[in-house]
Amino acid sequence: MTVLKNKLRSCRKERGDTQASFAEELGVSRQTINAIENEKYNPSLELAIKISRLVGEPVQEIFYLPKEG
Repeated sequence: MTVLKNKLRSCRKERGDTQASFAEELGVSRQTINAIENEKYNPSLELAIKISRLVGEPVQEIFYLPKEG
């Protein structure tokens, strides 16, 4: 399975959130946010949509597939 690339860290920092405060708003652990930011874990569709709503950007602007080649 391909792990999605993402710009979650920059979205979170633009809001001035720590991983812990961001995770709390989403109802997940800080470790989950860390794993997503470090591209070690793909969020569920539900979590990706929650993140999108929280930062005010479309899902596809935050998460994307790496370019092939």
